[in-house]
Amino acid sequence: MGDLKNPRLIYLKGFLFLLIGLAASTLLLIEAPSLKVALLLVLAIWGFARAYYFAFYVIQHYVDDTYKFAGLWSFLRYLFRRWER
Repeated sequence: MGDLKNPRLIYLKGFLFLLIGLAASTLLLIEAPSLKVALLLVLAIWGFARAYYFAFYVIQHYVDDTYKFAGLWSFLRYLFRRWER
């Protein structure tokens, strides 16, 4: 499968990711409606978003500007190759 290039499909994909996150969050809060669960959910989402930002923006712009990441597997391969050296 090739890279997605159609801007409308890219926006659709982003919207679907948002919809999945909202649906999963809503279902979790319906399953266990408490302030503790809501706070832990917010912290988990925030932590994963920051890790994703770190993996793609921070590494590429501040650590190694020669490497372009294609996804999380690409990032993991990059890390393992750096640790092997």
